[in-house]
Amino acid sequence: MKDNGSNRLQFLDWTRGLGAVIMLQGHAFHSLLRKDLRTSPVFLVSDFLGGMPSAIFLFLTGATLAFLMDSRERKGASPSQRLWASLRRAGFILSLALAQRVQNSLAAPPGSGWSELLRVDILNAMGLALLVMSPLAVVGAMHRVRIAAAAGVLIALASPWVSQLDMTRVPTAVRGYVAPDYAAFGFFPWAAFLAFGVSAGSLIRLLDAAQLQRAMRWAAGLGCALLIASRYLSAIPYSIYAKSEFWLNSPWMIFGKLGGILLMMAFAFIWTGYRANRWSWVRQLGTTSLLVYWVHLMVYGRWLAPWQANLDLAHSALAAIALIAAMVGISAARTHYRKILAWFGAWRPQPVTARVAGD
Repeated sequence: MKDNGSNRLQFLDWTRGLGAVIMLQGHAFHSLLRKDLRTSPVFLVSDFLGGMPSAIFLFLTGATLAFLMDSRERKGASPSQRLWASLRRAGFILSLALAQRVQNSLAAPPGSGWSELLRVDILNAMGLALLVMSPLAVVGAMHRVRIAAAAGVLIALASPWVSQLDMTRVPTAVRGYVAPDYAAFGFFPWAAFLAFGVSAGSLIRLLDAAQLQRAMRWAAGLGCALLIASRYLSAIPYSIYAKSEFWLNSPWMIFGKLGGILLMMAFAFIWTGYRANRWSWVRQLGTTSLLVYWVHLMVYGRWLAPWQANLDLAHSALAAIALIAAMVGISAARTHYRKILAWFGAWRPQPVTARVAGD
């Protein structure tokens, strides 16, 4: 199940790529569709699905952090070296988050002020969660599976209580990193997905091929159980929380989305096994998801202002398809640029040498 010449698991890249596809269509509709059409069934489905990519990316980022920890451990790195490697990964993502906020503030419409620069987006949440989970590098893989899973459950369960804390004196930017907020990606509850990803990634590294197949069947079953249980528990009339909003801070929202991720992973495992080592445009997006995320935000830039909130359903759908196709092209160019340069070099006109008299 590995890529030729790499240590990447194909089904995880495919799952990440599926998240990218959902994200791209969702942002295209969100940016370009007319306001009066945002009650249509097409937009409602697009918007509903649009809540999954952030959870998918956080979960799979946690899995790759676990892979990094495991790789350093197998190479004989000391606990402090493993911790430092994990902290560097967190620092890299936080640096990218800051750069992205600067880019978005420059591209935002005039008058946006500091709102774009200080907003806590998915990369900010990812960097903070990586920072908090980095100390797990010093423990063994099996302990990491248990501790990370427990951390994910605790973060999910604590989120409604964090919402009830009085944070009026806490600066808005700091509050956005911590508390549940519809306009930000706070540590509560979003870090739960990254913690669950660390647990899953650590477990994957402990399994051989046969065990991984069985684990994916269990993942599908667990995913279904989580979806059904979260739907049932969110509808019961009593709760341990004084106040909880499903789409903001509810543990059942977290567990339901986790169930969806597990089902996607199980499907991706079967699909990529059936199409092993064949090129896939979905998996292609997944191999460069960070680049795709960064570049696609142009749909919110001021250069598309004439089209923003100005297209009908058909043209918004065409724009979404065009955006996905463009991101596949950019992704392929990023991973195959050496072949592309070699191809252009092969077609370079050869110099013409002057013929000498008498030849």
